[in-house]
Amino acid sequence: MTGLNTVLIVLGLFLAGGVYSFSKQKMPKGVIVLLGIASVMCLVAGVMRIQGLWD
Repeated sequence: MTGLNTVLIVLGLFLAGGVYSFSKQKMPKGVIVLLGIASVMCLVAGVMRIQGLWD
């Protein structure tokens, strides 16, 4: 597991926390959806790099 994998996964979890926080604050749905998409993309990219699909 390299540093970039860790950064992508931590960033994805940070953005997921933002989704939870923004939904509790009743922020606009567009912002929550955008953060959710970014979070999923970061997490998937980090996991793909761990599995060696992205070299």
